[in-house]
Amino acid sequence: MAKWYGGKYSQDGDTSQQDGPPTPHRSGAKRVEVDPVGGRANVLFIPAIPLVFMSLNDGAQGLALGLIAAGSLTGAALMLREGLKAEAAYVARKVAERPALPRKMIASLLTGFGVGLAAYKNDPGVAAAVIYGLAALGLHVSAFGIDPLSSKGMEGIDSFQKGRVARVVEEAEKHLTAMSTAIARAGDRQATDRLADFQTTARTLIRTVEEDPRDLTGARKYLSVYLQGARDATVKFADIYANTRDAQARADYLALLDDLDKNFAARTQKSLLEDKSDLNIEIDVLRERLSREGVRLK
Repeated sequence: MAKWYGGKYSQDGDTSQQDGPPTPHRSGAKRVEVDPVGGRANVLFIPAIPLVFMSLNDGAQGLALGLIAAGSLTGAALMLREGLKAEAAYVARKVAERPALPRKMIASLLTGFGVGLAAYKNDPGVAAAVIYGLAALGLHVSAFGIDPLSSKGMEGIDSFQKGRVARVVEEAEKHLTAMSTAIARAGDRQATDRLADFQTTARTLIRTVEEDPRDLTGARKYLSVYLQGARDATVKFADIYANTRDAQARADYLALLDDLDKNFAARTQKSLLEDKSDLNIEIDVLRERLSREGVRLK
């Protein structure tokens, strides 16, 4: 994987730094998000296009069948995209519920129906349409598989606790995604890389909670309240820096990320059943730090 190397003398390095010891945070590396969908799924949007044009001169009935078949194939491609995303999220977590909606299997059924209907339009015979439809369904399942059918890593955890963990994790991931969206507006590579480092640390805490949710209440303050504060600070920085390129705002934001990263990393290393007094001290420090950045927490 390609990496960015930056420093004092790089094109966009921080020229304000003098020679000396390295900065305490990790050097930024370009992180490329891998699209779980891929070209194989995207190419399935194509067959519906020629099918529509080929149906224009087939009369009213032929046109109607062609449009329904094209709609079915397009719906199958959309469902497949969402199914692959849900499966990627499921695989990435050690503790996860099975997808509530079997999108990939629905996509296979829609593909079989669409192909069968298109075959029937050209050759009005039920046997041929069924054969083509079953063949398309089977090939779709062979190519993309089926959805996960069972939850994983939840043995010994009651359903109420499962729901709590799932809600906290989902909320935390939304905050992290919103931070990535906001920092893109700033257009600053070092800030983007530093945020990616913090997001990696935060996701490590998320995985720790997923594996052992017994002290979810303590960790929840990090994954909801303080991630929300980090999100708000990121949005605020992006809005300011995109318009003013204020060096002080950039320095303050990087310092905030350093503090958050260190505290999240320290929280991850501690046992989830440790004394709550130490935890409360950490929370007060984070609350005060975010407050100085103008982020008000409920």
